[in-house]
Amino acid sequence: MTTLGTASAAPGEIDTGRLAVGESRDGTEVGLPCAVVNGATDGKTLYLQAASDGDELNGVGVVSRVVPRLDPAELSGTLLVVGVVNYHAFQVAEHRNPIDDTKMNRAYPGDERGTSSERIAAATFDAATRADLILDLHQGSTSRMIDEVRVRCGRRHRMHGECLELAKTFGCGYVLDQKGPEGQLARAGPDEGIPTIDPELGGCVGWDEESIRAGVEGVFNVLREYDFLDGDATASQQTRAKGFDQYGSPSGGLVRFEADLGDRVSAGDLLFEVIDVFGELQARVTANSDGVFWRTRRLPQVATGEYVCSVGTNVDTY
Repeated sequence: MTTLGTASAAPGEIDTGRLAVGESRDGTEVGLPCAVVNGATDGKTLYLQAASDGDELNGVGVVSRVVPRLDPAELSGTLLVVGVVNYHAFQVAEHRNPIDDTKMNRAYPGDERGTSSERIAAATFDAATRADLILDLHQGSTSRMIDEVRVRCGRRHRMHGECLELAKTFGCGYVLDQKGPEGQLARAGPDEGIPTIDPELGGCVGWDEESIRAGVEGVFNVLREYDFLDGDATASQQTRAKGFDQYGSPSGGLVRFEADLGDRVSAGDLLFEVIDVFGELQARVTANSDGVFWRTRRLPQVATGEYVCSVGTNVDTY
């Protein structure tokens, strides 16, 4: 019998339940939606979570499509799933936990006696560290971004090669291989010896079906490659960036992009122009270095110095 919160499944069974993480302001118990998919035969354990940031919903879309397609009778090993991590932010469609104004993916490995976010991080980290592999599903918040996977442990980390291979197996086509901030699950997991990746499934308001499909395919690639399911993963070469150049606006106005997401750009290429409300040119911004046009703001209006876009740099393939 395998349990996660109130979900409990014998070999060949699936069950859903709630993972307790404290109480709301009226004293009602808060439980994260969770599931156990226990394969009929022994194998590895995969931990899968979504909505660590409350407005990043594509991962929830992936979970809602993956779990119904899993037949425990055909599965080797176990999946532990938390469908919504940042409970309080999810309820109000915000990025950060409004209870303590914290970005959840800066709170790992958490503290079971700490703030709201630290307690949620501790409970989910305890579940994650029972696994052999960790998938932490994200997206580029509500901005526009390509589908990519992030390897956040740092290239000198002892687990870097295994995390990079897991990212390639997930197979979004693009990988950001750059050490992440303290408190990310994709940094804390490898410190425990567990290959961990942070798929960033596009960026949108609400959710995007194309990015969700990419995430579903990525999860099933992992399940096949690591012998949870029979069959072969869809292998493909990945474009890897080892850094980012971020660009702000030199003036206020309206942004007009000259590059599309995923485009290869060279140093000196025009990335965007800024015009005023009457269409008069205010500024032109060019790329500082070669790379991939990776991410942009969603709204056209900008103030002086406000973020506009990012280019992935130091690019190779593997």
